[in-house]
Amino acid sequence: MAQALKIDAELRETRGKNAARRLRRSGRIPAVVYGGGGSAVSVAVDPRKIAPVLHSEAGHTSILTMEIKGLETARVMLRDWQAEPVHGSLLHLDFVRVTRDTRLRVRVPIHVTGEAQGVKVQGGIFEFVLREVEIECLPDEIPEHISVDVTDLTIGRNIRVAHLPVSPNIKVLTDPDRVVAHVVALKAEEEKPAVEGVEAAAPAEPELIRKGKAEEEAGEEAEKEKESKS
Repeated sequence: MAQALKIDAELRETRGKNAARRLRRSGRIPAVVYGGGGSAVSVAVDPRKIAPVLHSEAGHTSILTMEIKGLETARVMLRDWQAEPVHGSLLHLDFVRVTRDTRLRVRVPIHVTGEAQGVKVQGGIFEFVLREVEIECLPDEIPEHISVDVTDLTIGRNIRVAHLPVSPNIKVLTDPDRVVAHVVALKAEEEKPAVEGVEAAAPAEPELIRKGKAEEEAGEEAEKEKESKS
C-alpha cells in the first residue's frame, strides 16, 4: 500500500480570483474536496506539504489523511491539480474522498529487478516497454509498485502484463497481452562485400587536360609536315 500522509486544511469562506490571489500571497493555495458520499468543500492548504506527494513515484496513489479544522478528518487522494506554466508553482488542487469499501481505479508503476540473461550472456538489448499499469482494488490494497524479475529473460522472449505478479484482490485493467519488457538481438551493421577481380576504376582525366594533350599532338603533326615539305 502507498504510504499514508497527513495534511492540514482550513475552510475557505471566500471564493473568486481575488480571494485566491490573496490566499496564494499568504503562502497557501485553494483546493476542493469532494466525493465519497459527502458534499464538496472548499479548503486552503499549504502547497509545500503537497509537493513531495507530486514528486514521489506513488504520488497519484498516495492516501492522504486530511484534517479540516472545525469540520472533519477524511481520507483523500489527489485527483487533479493546476500549476503555473512558467515556474511550476501549484495554483489549485482537487481531492477526492476515499472510503475503505470502495474499489478504486489507479495507475501504479512497474519495477524490474535482476539482469536479463539475454543481455548478460547473449549480448542482446533489454527494452523496458510499459512502465505502469491500471488496476482496480480497495484503497488499502493499492501497491506502491509492481515488481517483476527479468533474470530469465533471453533474446526473443518477453514479459507481458498477464505475467505480472499481483495480489488476487487486485484486478489488472490494462490489456494482458501488452508487452512490459523484452530482450532483442543487437543488429549487426551490414557490410558491402568487395567484388573480387574488379579493380577500382581510375578517376576520369579532367577535360581540360585531355583537350591540352590533343592540341599538343596536333601541333607536333603540323611541325612534322612542314619539315617534310621543306
